[in-house]
Amino acid sequence: MANEEATSLPKPQDGEEIPAGVIRVIIADSEPIFRVGVRKIIAIEDDVRIVAQVETEAATIAAGSRYAADVLLFEYSLSDTPAEVVTSLLNANPSLKIILVMSQPTEEETVELLRAGVRGIVTRSIAPDLLIKCIRKVYAGETWLDNQGVNWVIEAYRAQAAQLTSPRARIKLSPKEIQIISGVTQGLRNKDIAQEVGTTEQVVKNYLRKVYDKLGVSDRLELALYCMHHRLLESYPKTDEATAAPSIIIRNAPVPVAEAAAARKP
Repeated sequence: MANEEATSLPKPQDGEEIPAGVIRVIIADSEPIFRVGVRKIIAIEDDVRIVAQVETEAATIAAGSRYAADVLLFEYSLSDTPAEVVTSLLNANPSLKIILVMSQPTEEETVELLRAGVRGIVTRSIAPDLLIKCIRKVYAGETWLDNQGVNWVIEAYRAQAAQLTSPRARIKLSPKEIQIISGVTQGLRNKDIAQEVGTTEQVVKNYLRKVYDKLGVSDRLELALYCMHHRLLESYPKTDEATAAPSIIIRNAPVPVAEAAAARKP
């Protein structure tokens, strides 16, 4: 097994001082050829510098905390749960700009990753000049997507708006989302729900934000009232997650506004 630290470059403070304004990049990719290619592309640029390169999910998370980096080029397939890794990286380093490197992005993946905080999505076939342009744009605070990705994001926002205004809009909820909703209606804390579901408290918060967006509610109390009003959980079979249907369809309707005060966070 390759040593994860073997692919890490020296920390900037231990080696050459990186001038102010130079974009510091971490490469996280399992393919040596891709890492070498990106190094050669960046080497001829005066305003971009690689500070570390890693090849596993664990090393990526460690590098995100250890190195003073501005941009992370992160291979999507390094993790089975890339959106969760993105969340962990941004929790450790909120100023880090993450660019996902994917083979062929799908609509669902694109929308989910942008919601998680990804600032750019590229494919392995991206031209060298476009990769450098992408890094610079993302570093400057812009979002980088191809035309198809932009269309997907626009459609996602349109669909979300329709869900909030049309009582006949159809919404999909995953089995894990239903599990978390059930925990909320039972009055469980996020920590307790995480133990029931077998995940982390942060992941539960991420799921809740998605559920709030889908149902058009703003907090736990409105979610619980929505479930009571529409008998949401009654339409879901009480089976283990492993045997549950992959998703269910429910009908949306105007959301009751809670009169009691409630915490406005997941």
